[in-house]
Amino acid sequence: MYEYIQGKLVEINPVYAVLDTGGTGFILQITLNTFTKISGLENCKLYVHQVIREDAHVLFGFADQEERELFRLLISVSGVGPNTARLLLSSLNVAELKEAIVTGKVGILKSVKGIGEKSAQRIIVDLKDKIDKGTAWPQKVEISHNTIREQSLSGLVVLGFPRKVAEKAIDEVIKEFRQLGDIEVEGGSLSVERLIKEALKRI
Repeated sequence: MYEYIQGKLVEINPVYAVLDTGGTGFILQITLNTFTKISGLENCKLYVHQVIREDAHVLFGFADQEERELFRLLISVSGVGPNTARLLLSSLNVAELKEAIVTGKVGILKSVKGIGEKSAQRIIVDLKDKIDKGTAWPQKVEISHNTIREQSLSGLVVLGFPRKVAEKAIDEVIKEFRQLGDIEVEGGSLSVERLIKEALKRI
């Protein structure tokens, strides 16, 4: 079992990162929150959770131990697999997800794609007493509009959403932000994280 992998960040997108350590490249599946925290770094450390399947050994990487612990708690809930847990941690940040569970906000959990009424209630019942409220908040990532759109689209497709559906949702979000006039899309103040989260609400 791996505790963490530290090395040169040679590739990153909203769903996975590649770390080169000692000449070996490790592919780690990541959440949107981790993507936000490590983007732009030359070297980084990712805390690891390994999932062993019949056809593959999959590594999930997290920027901090708090997010990894929450991921592990989520997959301990019946019916919540690693991909669903990652989607939860990509749709909500650690603090938001903890608060939703502790305060029993079923509606917030249900707003995440693939989480129904029963699953949301099960997560709350199973984890409410195990979680204390946290204060981990994501950071902004300033990149160009085209890169934002491409990375966001790539992230949604890898998460399992049809490309056309993802494109429509992303374009709707960008259009709405432009109309509001409170966000300079081309200027780079719209993050990949925010775009994906807003798009997830429309899928």
